[in-house]
Amino acid sequence: MILPRYRIAASTIQGAGQGLFVDEFVAAGRVITAPDTIDRTYAWADIATSPDLHAAARWFEDRYTLSPDWPDECYVNHSFRPTGLWHLGFIFATKDLPQGTEITVDYRHLLAPGQVEDFDDAETGEKITGLSWQESLRASTHALATLLG
Repeated sequence: MILPRYRIAASTIQGAGQGLFVDEFVAAGRVITAPDTIDRTYAWADIATSPDLHAAARWFEDRYTLSPDWPDECYVNHSFRPTGLWHLGFIFATKDLPQGTEITVDYRHLLAPGQVEDFDDAETGEKITGLSWQESLRASTHALATLLG
């Protein structure tokens, strides 16, 4: 579920297609997206061997959700300098976000450990490689604690 008013429009990131933009001011630390109707999680091994293509996101340890449709949350794009912090399925505003800001997160938190994204970071050209659960949790917890003071 996306909490602030938002719109889907052409991304400001070259090659990214569509993006999710907030249509109102969002204060630093505010929740932008929150889990909504998660009825099942899957182990990465099950997803990796599935013939169906789905949008997958890691929530905790080796548990992922699948989105066979394409919900609006899937329009959140990647950045190594994101406007949103992914933490256990929530996205928090990393700073005060003016109306019209595109929401981005660091995809390394959503990917399986060692999984390499099909594209590179648009700004740096660096590979986007999934962090281990411990690295992801440590980094996102520290970033959230710092953000919230």
